Amino acid sequence: MNKFCFVIHPLSFDDIARYEPGAKGKGEPILRKIMEWMPSYAAVHVTGVRTPDGRETEGWFVAAPLLPQQLVEFPREEVYRRVLRAIEIGAELGAHVAGLGAFTAVVGDAGITINERSPIPVTTGNSLTIAAGVQSLFRGAREMGLDAGSSTAVVIGATGSIGSACARLIAPNVARIILVARNETRLRKFHESVSASLTCASEYTTDVAAAVSRAQLVLTATTSTQDVIQPQDLQAGAVVCELSLPHDVSRNVAAQRPDVLVIEGGNMVVPGSPRFERVREPGTEFDLNLPARTALACMSETMILALEGRLEPFTLGRGIELAKVIEIADMAQCCGFELADMRAFDAAITPEKIAATRIAATVRQ
Repeated sequence: MNKFCFVIHPLSFDDIARYEPGAKGKGEPILRKIMEWMPSYAAVHVTGVRTPDGRETEGWFVAAPLLPQQLVEFPREEVYRRVLRAIEIGAELGAHVAGLGAFTAVVGDAGITINERSPIPVTTGNSLTIAAGVQSLFRGAREMGLDAGSSTAVVIGATGSIGSACARLIAPNVARIILVARNETRLRKFHESVSASLTCASEYTTDVAAAVSRAQLVLTATTSTQDVIQPQDLQAGAVVCELSLPHDVSRNVAAQRPDVLVIEGGNMVVPGSPRFERVREPGTEFDLNLPARTALACMSETMILALEGRLEPFTLGRGIELAKVIEIADMAQCCGFELADMRAFDAAITPEKIAATRIAATVRQ
């Protein structure tokens, strides 16, 4: 049996308690100091992943306990050291392939250096995240009764490894695409490099609010630690697919914009009877903050590589090949992984919720 490990980390101060329940109620200065010296450790033992044809894998989620802001601000070599130690722990437990979660996948050169120094092959998991995200966006459009072919789509974080590939996959299915990123020079160069190959009208801007106000379809894939999309930015009836952790869409959208459909686009249903058990508290489940049998697409890519015996650095760097996105999507289907039910703001999106959203959009328009 091929085994895997996957590097995880808390996404916010509030999220630390999910990893260490004893941290609940402690102040931010204390928690920040604890995170600075806390070593990497095996947090979760994953079992029960089984394909329809009987293949199995098991693995470990290994914590590199740094917050997103720390992963960005700390010296790069220190971050590499912490992440590599997490992978080494996974390899010592028997893992044959490693995945990088959340901000560990974007630090530095998006996994290339970490893979070069790692004892086992490393993937960012971004190929399956892209496939799942684009599928989720257009599923949302269908649920809202939108004609994607006549719609304007916005990709926020368009120069990143995920956003750039999503833009190229979305473009053939919409009338216009607007590329958004913070660095105008990099954004302009990216647009110049792809505009001729895009099969729809295209433009770019660094103004998130202006772009979103014109769009019926929005996909976010940034590395921001702050809210990127505010309630007032959105059109009535818009569909927003989030691929970012931490989330890009302000939670105020849930309360103030019942006419907008926001979905988390990177979730997959894992085949078999997966169990996520805390290593330090045997018999206790680790809260992934997801429904039962559900994992992030980047986690799922790592599991799929183990199941398929593809012990290789499948997805690395910022220029992701669309052929690999298609290939991992096919492998996921072969292994029994499916797109998870729609969800947003930590709650399921029911058919009743979608119907209410469509009605609210009609009223607001």
